[in-house]
Amino acid sequence: MESFFDILNSFWADEVILRRILVALSAATIFILGLGITILIVNLTNPVRRRLGVVQNAAPAQNRLTTIMGRALGPIANYVLPQKDDELSHMNQQMLRAGFRSPQALQIFYVTKSLLVVALPLLVLLLWRWIPDSENRSLIMYAVATSGIGLFVPNIMLRKLVEKRIQSLRNGFPDALDLLVVCVEAGLGLAAAIQRVAEELDVSHPDLAFELATVNSEMRAGIAREQALRNLADRTGLPDIKGLVGLLVQTMRFGTSVSDALRTYAEEFRDKRMQGAEEQAAKMGTKLVFPLITCMFPVFFIVAIGPAILRVLVWF
Repeated sequence: MESFFDILNSFWADEVILRRILVALSAATIFILGLGITILIVNLTNPVRRRLGVVQNAAPAQNRLTTIMGRALGPIANYVLPQKDDELSHMNQQMLRAGFRSPQALQIFYVTKSLLVVALPLLVLLLWRWIPDSENRSLIMYAVATSGIGLFVPNIMLRKLVEKRIQSLRNGFPDALDLLVVCVEAGLGLAAAIQRVAEELDVSHPDLAFELATVNSEMRAGIAREQALRNLADRTGLPDIKGLVGLLVQTMRFGTSVSDALRTYAEEFRDKRMQGAEEQAAKMGTKLVFPLITCMFPVFFIVAIGPAILRVLVWF
């Protein structure tokens, strides 16, 4: 606490004013903390919410935990969620693409992000006096840095999860496309073919199987087939799936053969993958230049020229 006084004293000379400011900040912090705890207790003890919790007890344990957390943090999340509709829609889409389907996932994400922004600088303040040879003026810099970590690291982790899941969907899409072509050519309808492909890919590619099963569930619930397919493209964010969805929507709109369209798209997609593989193979020579220069050539020069250099050194 004395180090904190010294830091503030470097900006303001009057110690009495500093103490009053500190007392006011401490009182405001305690009031906000008490208000937050009160809101959490009120929401957890609300009879209506308890009845809803009883109805949701049949859900899996992970979903129940997410629901309870979202129910408790709901009033707090209203203050930290984005106010712009575009940003809110974008973040909801990112959460879906990362695989978080719970309605409370976005609230938990932003509440956790806000807690990190506040908790990490407070942790620095608590641990600062036990750090040897620490300067007081560096405390503000480290506090701001840790606050920035709490602000940006969750977004980076979310982006990495989205990229990882998109890569998983990309790896499973060729198998799904081939199975879909086989099922449609065997006489199954589009909905039955999608369900069959989802069942076959449940073990090898569970993410893609879940997305396909979701499409079939939406169609069974009464959503139009075209809208269900467009929802699939929006949830995954994969360009290959967007192309397939556009092809299927156009085929259903004009009444052409679905099997012929899928076979043509599969052939084009196979050619596209082959061209991508050839492109990566062509880049391999250029990419190998840097490791060869940094790793192989120095060793080669040591082996080839090293004995000659040693002989010259021995002569002199």
